[in-house]
Amino acid sequence: MVERSKRNRDFAETRTPVGVVGGIVGLIAASTALAALVVAAATPAIAMVGLAASGTIGMFDNLPGYLEIDELSEKSNIYATGKDGKPVLLASFYDQNRVEVAWNQIDQDVKDATIASEDPRFYDHGGVDIQGTLRAAVTTASGRETQGGSSLAQQYVKNVRVQECELNPDEAVQADCYDAVTETTIDRKIKEMRLAIGVEKRYSKDEILLGYLNIAGFGGTVYGIEAAANYYYGASASNLTLAQAASLVAIVNNPVKFQLDKPNSETNGAANGYAQNLGRRNYILGRMLALGKVTRAQYDEAVATPVEPKIVEPSTGCHTAGPSAYFCDYVKNILQTDPIFGEDAETRMLNFRRGGYDVYTTLDVDLQAAADSAMKQNVPMTYPGWDVGGVISSVQVGTGRVLAMVQNKVYSQDPLVLQKGPQYTSINYNTDYVNGGSSGFQPGSTYKVFTLAQWLKEGHSLNERVDSAVKSNWGTFRDSCLGDWNTNAEGWNPRNDANESGGNYSALESTIGSINTGFVGMAKRLDLCGIRKTAEAFDMHRADGNQLEQSPSTVIGTNEIAPLSLAVAFAGIANNGVTCSPIAIDRIVGRDGEEVAPPKSTCTQSVSPEVAAGMHYALRRVMTNGTAQQSNQNTVPQVPLIGKTGTTDFAKDTWMAGASTKVATVAAVVSVTGEQNQRNTSFDSGEAATARHRMWPIVMSVAAAKYGGGAFTEAAPGPVGSTGGDDADGGDDSAGDGPGNNGNGNGNGNGPGGGGPGGDD
Repeated sequence: MVERSKRNRDFAETRTPVGVVGGIVGLIAASTALAALVVAAATPAIAMVGLAASGTIGMFDNLPGYLEIDELSEKSNIYATGKDGKPVLLASFYDQNRVEVAWNQIDQDVKDATIASEDPRFYDHGGVDIQGTLRAAVTTASGRETQGGSSLAQQYVKNVRVQECELNPDEAVQADCYDAVTETTIDRKIKEMRLAIGVEKRYSKDEILLGYLNIAGFGGTVYGIEAAANYYYGASASNLTLAQAASLVAIVNNPVKFQLDKPNSETNGAANGYAQNLGRRNYILGRMLALGKVTRAQYDEAVATPVEPKIVEPSTGCHTAGPSAYFCDYVKNILQTDPIFGEDAETRMLNFRRGGYDVYTTLDVDLQAAADSAMKQNVPMTYPGWDVGGVISSVQVGTGRVLAMVQNKVYSQDPLVLQKGPQYTSINYNTDYVNGGSSGFQPGSTYKVFTLAQWLKEGHSLNERVDSAVKSNWGTFRDSCLGDWNTNAEGWNPRNDANESGGNYSALESTIGSINTGFVGMAKRLDLCGIRKTAEAFDMHRADGNQLEQSPSTVIGTNEIAPLSLAVAFAGIANNGVTCSPIAIDRIVGRDGEEVAPPKSTCTQSVSPEVAAGMHYALRRVMTNGTAQQSNQNTVPQVPLIGKTGTTDFAKDTWMAGASTKVATVAAVVSVTGEQNQRNTSFDSGEAATARHRMWPIVMSVAAAKYGGGAFTEAAPGPVGSTGGDDADGGDDSAGDGPGNNGNGNGNGNGPGGGGPGGDD
């Protein structure tokens, strides 16, 4: 955007004798042109079609007869859903802080002050104030201070032309355009007069004054009387006092000189009572008194009132959304990149530079508050020698609506702020690169659910056992995407928690205890290509936008994915195998009150209901008898839950992913940079590796209380074609009734737990 200081410089200058002569010559030329304009103002037909036929002002041949009053740049608002269902403002964003208001929303004192100071004969002339223009021309030509002499219609025309420049996304073009429409020349003045006459013929006086008050600049990024009243006096344009109204109108004359938001200014600061603004304000009040717009008593009271602004900083940008800043950033990225808002990036940019949208998002303030509290209690923003990241994402089952999104950093897009330390970041760890800049994290054993799904899809049962002993060489794996066999796995020897030798574990036992070698043994009997395609059916994808890898190691979670993607997948599992793509926006309302269609969630059947029921049976027992018992036990009120834990090599990243029939949540502690072993690290709240089990129940307890949660469909451990009932109390587990120890995601060692298998989680 062109710098405001450039627009508002004083044009006072010292004139030389030659300059005075030139000014007089210019005055003669201007008077000739002005005479033609008077004729144009009096002759509507000529004014509308141009003056080429008369030959008097050929420069106007290519100019329109009037300027259309177009949409102004206006701020847009992003809202969450409050406790009572009412919208809660998260943030506003804009290039120009403006709120357009109607005629009856502006105090009469503002209108009278504007006319009294800028164009006293506004309601009498036809767009050009001949008397004022000639007076200004004589004053300028004689070498004294440059005079404006522009009518309100002319000023409106100039502002509209400046707005047209500023809406161009190319800054160089914008600057050239601005210079052309603001150059201090007689030619420009005459062009503005011509256009002002066209405006007067198209619009009523009140419409022109309203347009002027909505478009005028009030300093910095503040535009329009409503935003000015909000910013400078914490009021609205409809309830300003007389003194405040005159003080604001004073700013328009020269926003740099009459500013009110720089209290330390030597010429117009708080220390000297905002002397420059005060002087201009009192001049305006005097003009209003002379024109009979105020009484002597009203004038005396207003003049005796000190200039005392009450600056109210507007909410601008996602950093003002506090703990919801990363969700706000996610929404903003959707608005700026989704094709639904324009055919190309330039068009979308232009649309949102104009703004004026009210965006009502899916964010649930109750869940968001719980997630924020859980994060602050359990994961610090920084840790010595380790760039630690904490993430929580929640998604509504069956709709894809994103209900919560937090991380353990302070959001900022300011390069200077980002340099202050690792507690600040502009990157959203919860989302894909395209929607926040993160390349994702390895999800560890949470990814095993896709092998479980493929196992059931291919007709295997939960009770079926596989060769899961630790091996030095697992040999080859079938991969139909690569032909038939992938021989790249030779020499690959993943282990289990505590280096146990393994055994003939069933699929159910492997799931409950999160046994690496159990799932590798299952993958040996499956198609790696099929596992990848099943994961993709649950909307699983790499956060960096590349295709999912499908090597044997991916079975135990080496693809880098976004936490939000994992939450979406678990919501799909909970939804009887129907996965709904994430959405963050419920409604969009334009400035005209018309609805704009937001992006929609797409729901697809990822696996059959029978396969989903088999997954429910196994993942319910992960919660009641397996590696996720801590999260299950601490979720109050109790509702049926499914889930899966995950830990990557050397406990670098730790995950808890799960769902009720209503809400899915993922909580994780990840390594943004560094290789910290979370089992050897303690936060104030406890061991870093178990922070996930302290965070997840906090969020899911609020979800259970607010959304409830019903029974999952469950297939018995046999073939998934036979569906068993819900086993809310854990039921009869053929895999044993004891959990495995917390394990090491893709990693090393194992230890037996109770009567069931030990393993990695």
